[in-house]
Amino acid sequence: MSDQVEEREESCRIEMSETRRWREEIPGIVEALVRSCDGDDAFDHVGPEPISSRESIIRILSMGRRLLFPGYFIPDRLDRINLGYYFGQLATAFFEALSEQITLAVRHDCVRYDRPCSKCRDRGQEAAVAFMRELPRLRLSLGKDVRAAYDGDPAAGGFDEIIFSYPGLFAITVYRIAHELDHLGIPLVPRIMTEHAHSRTGIDIHPSAHIGESFFMDHGTGVVIGATSKIGDRVRIYQGVTLGALSLPKDAVGGLRNRKRHPTIEDDVIIYSGATILGGGTVIGTRSVIGGNVWITESVPPDTRVFTKRPELVVRRPGES
Repeated sequence: MSDQVEEREESCRIEMSETRRWREEIPGIVEALVRSCDGDDAFDHVGPEPISSRESIIRILSMGRRLLFPGYFIPDRLDRINLGYYFGQLATAFFEALSEQITLAVRHDCVRYDRPCSKCRDRGQEAAVAFMRELPRLRLSLGKDVRAAYDGDPAAGGFDEIIFSYPGLFAITVYRIAHELDHLGIPLVPRIMTEHAHSRTGIDIHPSAHIGESFFMDHGTGVVIGATSKIGDRVRIYQGVTLGALSLPKDAVGGLRNRKRHPTIEDDVIIYSGATILGGGTVIGTRSVIGGNVWITESVPPDTRVFTKRPELVVRRPGES
């Protein structure tokens, strides 16, 4: 046996020995992780209570989009001949998946917080059907959102382009699905839905917010719409707009959870990029225009234009101090 072969074999034996030594550390790490689940400072979900599946809820959103925009998000052709079959098959699968996730969310709260039995299986199926009854209305509402996007954006090449590619439409579609479930009192599921849209688009809309018809977010990235916001019809919002709450001391948060903390935007308002509007008592009146980068904590009457004073630009050429 050559010296090179012997050296290689010896090297392999050393590497395997080192690997075993490092792997022997794993049982101790596992024990430490198990012990960490006994404290209150590290969160876990270890126990008998079930919990909803984020992956399943995302699949439900995908099915919901295919119901709300039939023919757009499928690989096969859809026409009148197979439309009934398409809706029937998809609606059945949607019902089964949605009712299961609602059931898990309701059962989770009952078990984890020791609440009286609410017949979670029946409630899940009842809520799923109640939601599905609203699908035709949601289709019409989203149709108005699509038209608002087309009317508000001269760069839009058509309705198909908006439906396929606009992040704002994706975010408002997910919001309208989640809002209906939130309105039915379903825990956890609506927030998972809107946070999925948030992670995909950078648009953060709380499912409890109230948003009227023909809503359009141009570009949309960085838009934040808080839980108690109320937005009227035909409102247009540009990127980076925040409809938020005023900062509060930590000990005051609990008492404000069920009070209005975010602004009201009335009909036909335009809010340009970077504007920040804060406070539950703040109302932006009908047909007002809010300029970019303004900071508003007081109400604005109807037909008002709000803008910042033009900043002074300083331009220095090469060699100038």
